[in-house]
Amino acid sequence: MKDKPAVRSGRRVFYGWYIVGAMFFMMFIGVGARVGFGLFVDTWTREFGVSVAALSGVASAGWLANGLSQPLFGSLADRVGGRIVVTSCMLVMGLGVVAMGLSPSIWVMAFFYAAVVSFAMGGTLFAPAVAVMVRWFLHKRGAAIAVLSAGASVGGMLLVPFMAYLLVLTSWRVTWITIGVIMVLVAAPLLFLVVRNHPSEMGLEPDGDAPEVAGGASDARNPELVGPLAVEEWRDAYRSAPMWLLSFSYVVCGVTTATISIHFVPYAIDQGVTTSIAALAFGLLSLINMLGVLGVGVISDRIQRKTALTVIYAMRGVAFLLLTLIPGAIGLWVFAAVAGFSWLATVPTTSALTAEVYGVKRTGTLTGVLSMVHQLAGAAAVLVAGITFSVFGTYAYAFAGMAVLLMLAAVATWLVNERACSARFQGVLTLPRQAPEGA
Repeated sequence: MKDKPAVRSGRRVFYGWYIVGAMFFMMFIGVGARVGFGLFVDTWTREFGVSVAALSGVASAGWLANGLSQPLFGSLADRVGGRIVVTSCMLVMGLGVVAMGLSPSIWVMAFFYAAVVSFAMGGTLFAPAVAVMVRWFLHKRGAAIAVLSAGASVGGMLLVPFMAYLLVLTSWRVTWITIGVIMVLVAAPLLFLVVRNHPSEMGLEPDGDAPEVAGGASDARNPELVGPLAVEEWRDAYRSAPMWLLSFSYVVCGVTTATISIHFVPYAIDQGVTTSIAALAFGLLSLINMLGVLGVGVISDRIQRKTALTVIYAMRGVAFLLLTLIPGAIGLWVFAAVAGFSWLATVPTTSALTAEVYGVKRTGTLTGVLSMVHQLAGAAAVLVAGITFSVFGTYAYAFAGMAVLLMLAAVATWLVNERACSARFQGVLTLPRQAPEGA
């Protein structure tokens, strides 16, 4: 198809922000449903007679499947564009969620959760979304990724209490079917209608800027900053230290977020706190996190991103330490307040930093690899935390270990020599590489 001439967006809202909005809703419904799994642990243990450790294994299998799928969907987004990836995966995920609600046994439900829903969810999370965002935004990249990431926080803030309310009002089956129907009838069509792979499809430049050459010549379309470590193949990124440091920190991120996503409500119940109150506390965490994600995204566009990451991991480490030391409902609320500022703030910062160090050509794949190690570590941590609780009758040991890991992650991100390797500081503005195939 013949390219349209590049145009200045003028005073109109840059179309990239509409894509951010659609993906915001994608994160809202997808991540919100994932973190809502913990709401049903107590219900399923009573209804199906299974242990917390067994359900931890189901959740762990889901995180494992999700982790393995993310490099696949990230690579597909790099090759064919993110639009078809996010739309089709949202549709499959919604159908799988409906099937969960219709499942006759816990094991059929576990199959749909792990093999269908969690696998398809890999195409609706950060790898394909970031692959699209880094092409639509250059100077406002951190802010754009932060806004869509905030959708995950809002999902925890609103969707988790909503699911808890539906659970009390109806049943766990009706709750899951309702969420699945929203995915199929609202989220998937929205993504298909709004998302576009590349600004050139709309005759636009990244950030809505005007073309740099007179007359809007298409040769100057979508310029790209390239740093000294930019790669043509994703594997080459692991020949340099920043990728290993970021991977380690993302492993720790996965360990901590997965454990809380699945075990927060069971921990609260063990502390004598009701499911409804625990859901509200998680909602507080998500509300504060929304503010933290947006704030960090904007601030990281102005300072070194490694500085923001260091503060994020250190703050989360303090939160886990406080959760270990302060028992009962007070500890729950204190943890929510302190951890909230750091919870998903790692995502826009790490994603943007990866794109700026290694270039946008393989951003989807690299983000997928980072997401994979995040999810695989989370899968292991969910299982270990469940077994630890079953053996010792407490989560204290698991939470204390996570506090230590988070402090190590803070050190790792601080060691990234961003000024020497990031395109923000050492990059050269180049003409664009070819848009993704199928764009």
